[in-house]
Amino acid sequence: MLELLKCQHNLFKRYNKLLKQFGLFQVPPRLLRTIKSKSVQHVNLQQGDKTVNIEGAVTSTIGDSVMIDQEAQSHESAPDGDLQVSTTVQKDASQLPEKRKTIETDKLVDAKKVKLETKSPKNKKPNLTDEKYDETSYYFENGLRKVYPYFFTFTTFTKGRWVGEKILDVFAREFRAHPAEEYQRSIETGKLTVNYEKVPSDYRLKHNDLLSNVVHRHEVPVSLQSIAIVHMDEDIVVVNKPASIPVHPCGRYRHNTVVFILAKSHNLKNLRTIHRLDRLTSGLLIFGRTSTKARELEQQIRNRQVQKEYVCRVEGRFPDGIIECNEPIQVVSYKIGVCRVSPNGKDCKTTFQRISEVGDCSIVLCKPLTGRMHQIRVHLQYLGYPIVNDPLYNHEVFGPLKGRGGDIGGKSDDQLINNLIKIHNAENWLGMEEGGILPIANPIKCEVKNSRENESLTEIEAQQTKLKSTVDSITDVGHEEPIDPFDPTKTTFDPFCHECKVNYRDPNAKDLIMYLHAWKYKGVDWDYKTELPNWACKELIDYDTL
Repeated sequence: MLELLKCQHNLFKRYNKLLKQFGLFQVPPRLLRTIKSKSVQHVNLQQGDKTVNIEGAVTSTIGDSVMIDQEAQSHESAPDGDLQVSTTVQKDASQLPEKRKTIETDKLVDAKKVKLETKSPKNKKPNLTDEKYDETSYYFENGLRKVYPYFFTFTTFTKGRWVGEKILDVFAREFRAHPAEEYQRSIETGKLTVNYEKVPSDYRLKHNDLLSNVVHRHEVPVSLQSIAIVHMDEDIVVVNKPASIPVHPCGRYRHNTVVFILAKSHNLKNLRTIHRLDRLTSGLLIFGRTSTKARELEQQIRNRQVQKEYVCRVEGRFPDGIIECNEPIQVVSYKIGVCRVSPNGKDCKTTFQRISEVGDCSIVLCKPLTGRMHQIRVHLQYLGYPIVNDPLYNHEVFGPLKGRGGDIGGKSDDQLINNLIKIHNAENWLGMEEGGILPIANPIKCEVKNSRENESLTEIEAQQTKLKSTVDSITDVGHEEPIDPFDPTKTTFDPFCHECKVNYRDPNAKDLIMYLHAWKYKGVDWDYKTELPNWACKELIDYDTL
């Protein structure tokens, strides 16, 4: 062992010369791993009557040019006698070449600050507890589940591309949901902070800065239809998700999501998401109640051991027999969540079978054999039989043929993305948020004033009554008067919130549903299915024979 230490000592001497010559500060990873391994295994090595001190051997090897402290290479005995090893090597500024001393010293100071900030408890994102469910509450109106506006703190760490930029410039560019003036006001009033401290608007972001922005949050209404429990035991929960409700928080949805509704209304908390459904897709959704069961089912899905069956209604008379589509699908943009058939995409396969006709439409049974994003919707678009009310893949933005046969009107992917954002923002279908652009049923802006040019309150109330009955019909909702109507004492108001100053008309019924339903999931030793929605013509079709 003494010979080994001498060898390491000599290696460190040689390497130390290189450090001085080139101003480098990083110990070779391989050598460092060797030292750490030997150090941990032989803290106190008995050699005859002598005790070899590994700490002394290592620190003396580095010499005067390397500082050994809590931020540098160190070996400290823990209370239980184990060795704690820290692996950052820091060079003493007094040993730096004269020309580089000032610059490198500043860099070292900044680097040290970054490390300290990373370790600081105040820079960690707050842990989510049950208190999050008490941020606000629901009320029910016009066949819709609504959320009282509430104050919410968005937090995010500085991304690499933001480092060195002014905080105001970053927010104005990256978070375009609000004008720059609003972010300027948030900075000045201390609602927008860095590491929970107030900063000027020209503050330049650094690595590991934690940005916090307090906003007055208005969520989008969703269908009032209840979430039916299909099966529940100590390991899993299986539900029938209504259309219009996202699975988990995203974009402008938080409390109006399946996981929050189940937690608040059924006391089913800390559920583990095993798979997802699109917001407008209804049907079978499985959650794990334990991490072990969740991993087991996730593995079955990953290994393609789960058989999935969906039902949809498409435009036109779908061909006879079983139709197979195995066109590869490529994600055009993860940010806005849009895909298309492309030879550069990932392999996937879906089988389709017409099971009934309804006027000019067909009811089709879909069996995806892979699990690509929007797979059923994209394959139906490619075949020329898009889902009748698919707001994305049954749209002229994909060209005159709406993407049939992969024809998107000669547009490039960038043109397609720009057109999607422009058109659907105008139609209040896409909304910009921190996580990107997500399809949402945005309320239509409606200024209500005492003017002949605007609708009267009586007319609006009449339209809301009509909407309520339409929503009930189209989403298969048959419910009594809401238990929790709107209570003005529960709402909050922010004088600087733009949405607080605008009256909004409720979303159209067509924005709350898409005719695609997850019907059956069958895995290893388990099999679940849901009730079918009325649009699937369940009274005309013997689904038990399928």
